[in-house]
Amino acid sequence: MKTRFPPSPTGFLHIGSLRTALFNYLLAKKEGGSFVLRIEDTDRERMVEGGVENIISTLEWAGLHVNEGPFIAKDGSIKQKGDNGPYIQSERLDIYKKYVQELLDAGHAYYAFDTSEALDEMRKRQQVSKLPTAYERDSMDNQLVIGDEEAKKRVDAGEKYVIRLKVPREGETTYTDLIRGDITFQNKEIDDQVLMKSDGFPTYHLAVVIDDYLMGVTHISRGEEWLSSTPKHVMLYNMFGWNIPVYAHQPLLVNEKKQKLSKRHGDVSVEDFIEKGYLLEALINFVAFLGWNPGTDKEIYSLKELEKDFDITKMSKSSAVFNREKLNWYNKQYLSSMPLDEVTTRAMPFFCNMGLLPCSVEKGTKEFEEIAKAIDLERGRVDTLAELPQAVGFIFANELSYDAGLLVWKKSTKEDAKNKLMEVKEFLEKIDEKDWTAGRLQDLTLEWIKARGYGNGDVLWPTRVALSGQKNSPGPFDIAGVLGKEKTLVRIENAVNALS
Repeated sequence: MKTRFPPSPTGFLHIGSLRTALFNYLLAKKEGGSFVLRIEDTDRERMVEGGVENIISTLEWAGLHVNEGPFIAKDGSIKQKGDNGPYIQSERLDIYKKYVQELLDAGHAYYAFDTSEALDEMRKRQQVSKLPTAYERDSMDNQLVIGDEEAKKRVDAGEKYVIRLKVPREGETTYTDLIRGDITFQNKEIDDQVLMKSDGFPTYHLAVVIDDYLMGVTHISRGEEWLSSTPKHVMLYNMFGWNIPVYAHQPLLVNEKKQKLSKRHGDVSVEDFIEKGYLLEALINFVAFLGWNPGTDKEIYSLKELEKDFDITKMSKSSAVFNREKLNWYNKQYLSSMPLDEVTTRAMPFFCNMGLLPCSVEKGTKEFEEIAKAIDLERGRVDTLAELPQAVGFIFANELSYDAGLLVWKKSTKEDAKNKLMEVKEFLEKIDEKDWTAGRLQDLTLEWIKARGYGNGDVLWPTRVALSGQKNSPGPFDIAGVLGKEKTLVRIENAVNALS
C-alpha cells in the first residue's frame, strides 16, 4: 500500500490539510505501507514564499514522517528522497508534456484556442439560459471544430492554446469509494476539463493522475470536495490503460455554524494553533476524530495507538464539525496528564515571549523547578500553554494590585479580614521551613483554625486573595507552597496594610 499527501504551497498548512495528511499517514502505517509527500506547485500565481518549508516542517512537527518526498536538510535547503521523483510538480513538466501528447495522439484530448473574452461570453449565455456552466466544444474555437490540420498550423505558429480532455458524451463513469460505496456519474454531465494551461503547466487533474500512477500510489484519501472531480480522473486512468487506485473521500470539515472552515471564521492554519499553545498530541488526537470514530468509548489516543487502531471504513459520510470546546477539552487532558517537566519545557517560550522570564532558563536549574511548581498550580485550569503565563503571572509579580474589598469573605467586614490575616501571619511565622509544603501547611493551618473556632472561609478566603490578588485562583496552601515562606508573609503583610 502507498498513500500520498499532495498539498499546494499557497499558504501555511490548513488544519483540514493536516487531517488529510494524518488519515493518509495512518492508512499507510496500518498496513505497513509507504507515505509520500508531493508538492503541487503548478498554480504559480497563488504560491506563497516559505509555503513549502512550512508544509514540510509542520508534518515533521506532527510526527507524520514521509517515506518519499521533499525534506529540509541540515543546511536548510530542500532535498528529496525516494526513487519516484522529482516530488515537486514544477520539476516534472516534461513528464506531463509526454503524457498529454499521448492523449492528443489517441484522440482523448484536443487543442482549444478560445480567448478569455470568448469564454466569458459563453458563460454569460449559459447563465442567461440557466444552463450548467460547461465548455461548449461543438461551437467554440478548438481542434474539434477547425480540424486537425488547422489546429496544428496554429500551434506551430505559436498561437496560445490550452489542451482539454475529450469526455465521452455517452455512457457513465462509476468508481468505488471506501467510505461511500459505488458512485456513478453520467458522462454528459462531466465538463471537458483543461488538462494543460497556456503557460505550459498542467492542471491539477492531469498532474495528479500522472503523478499518482508513476509514484505507485495505491490508495487516495482526500476531501469530499474532490468527489465530482474523481470521474475525470477515472477517465484518464482508463484512457492511459492504467489500474485505478482505491478512493476514500473524507467528510467535509465545517465550523459550529455548519459553514466550511475558512480564515474568515478564525484560526485555520496549524501554525495558528501552535502559536495559541495547543499541544501536538492534543491536536493530532482531536483531528483524528474529525470524521472518524473507533466505535468505542475511548477518546484519548497517541499517534502510535492511532496507527494500530485506525480503520478508514469507520469514517463518517456526514460533515465533521470542528468544535473548539472539544479541542480545548483534549488539550486540558494532555496538559493535566503530561509529565510536569515536559509541560514546563513546552511552556517556556510563552513565558519568554511575554517577558516574564529570561529565555535562557534550562531544565534542572532551580529557576526551572520554581516555574514548574507555578505551572503545576494552574495547568489543570487553563486550556492552552499560551494561557499559562497570565494564569501564573501573580506568582512572579513583585507587587499585587487588587481592590482591598476583595479580601472580605461574604458577610464579614474589613476589620475582621484584617484581624484574621494578622493572626494567620503570626501563626505561619512559627512554621518551620522544612514543613513549608502545601500538604503540611494545610494540615497545620486547618488544625489551628479549628482550635480557634473560626470558620474556614473567614481565614482562607482573605489569605488566598492576599497571596494571589485574584477572585479565582488555586487554594492558599498550594500558592504558599510555591511562593515560599518569605514571599507568603510579605504578601499577607501587604494585604493587612491595604485593609488598614
